[in-house]
Amino acid sequence: MSERLPSPKEAMKILIESGCSLNVIRHCKVVAQIAVQIAEKCVKNGAKVDMDLVYIGALLHDLGRSETHNTDHPIIGAKIARSKGLPKKIIRIIERHLGGGVSAEEAQKLNWPNGTYIPETLEEKIVTYADKLVEGERLVPIEMTIQKLKDRLGETHPSIKRVQTLHDEISKLCK
Repeated sequence: MSERLPSPKEAMKILIESGCSLNVIRHCKVVAQIAVQIAEKCVKNGAKVDMDLVYIGALLHDLGRSETHNTDHPIIGAKIARSKGLPKKIIRIIERHLGGGVSAEEAQKLNWPNGTYIPETLEEKIVTYADKLVEGERLVPIEMTIQKLKDRLGETHPSIKRVQTLHDEISKLCK
């Protein structure tokens, strides 16, 4: 497994060759633009951010949607990324972007491999958060995303608190 990040052109080729639809690719491009904007604000506020990792990670975050649109898409995307020899830091972004992350207990219920899938690094958090701000190709307020999660998962699902915490953390850090 190489630690070299693919170029943007190589990332697009991976999405296309893996079978991602044009809608998924357009979504990934918008998420990447938003993620870079958020990362730039973080850097202006003194945070250390790997901008290339944010951009490429955001482009590839929905790689698993080439095979499925269900909740397994991060695991499938990580599997595809591994098969292509992508760096572990890209794989982590792909497998940790669902909702506000997936706890070990939730992963077990989803029949995912054992582990915790909650974003840890700032780059993982930025991509995960940017994804929550984009529906299709459209920018949406975080409150709308949170409400949709509540409607789908129930008011007290732990993912809702994780998305809110992510919002608070990124908002504070990146103003």
